[in-house]
Amino acid sequence: MKSDFLNIVLYEPEIPQNTGNIARLCACLGAKLYLVGRLGFILSDKYLKRAGLDYWDKLEIEKVDSLDELLKLYPESSFYYFTTKTDKIYTKNSYSMGDFLVFGPESRGIPEDILNKYKQNCVTIPMKKETRSLNLSNSVAIAAYEAFRQFNINLD
Repeated sequence: MKSDFLNIVLYEPEIPQNTGNIARLCACLGAKLYLVGRLGFILSDKYLKRAGLDYWDKLEIEKVDSLDELLKLYPESSFYYFTTKTDKIYTKNSYSMGDFLVFGPESRGIPEDILNKYKQNCVTIPMKKETRSLNLSNSVAIAAYEAFRQFNINLD
């Protein structure tokens, strides 16, 4: 069951420390975390657990085999794909509670075929042209807090 607040999707994440940091962020915000596809680590990885600290019992997390499977589970939901391969700035987008924010693997990002298929829902976090990308956990934090800001709610 998706979160009515916010859903964070990591498509084929590779670095356990990033996923652990994102898990901790999701626990603090009340967002649900989806791990989709092939993982670059095992879920019992000590670095994953250490980065998430003692927040694992406060986290709703689900492993899904494919992005297509996740899309079929929630066909009425909005999915936004974070990429460096678009000009649409993430803050120009209007997020709604229950949306899914999708992030690709650290070394290559979301595959081009997915980006092309959902081009209208691709957004980017601006950065200098000569830089390649931000750290995944930083990108998720930036995006999640923009959605949170737009929701204008108190988590207490």
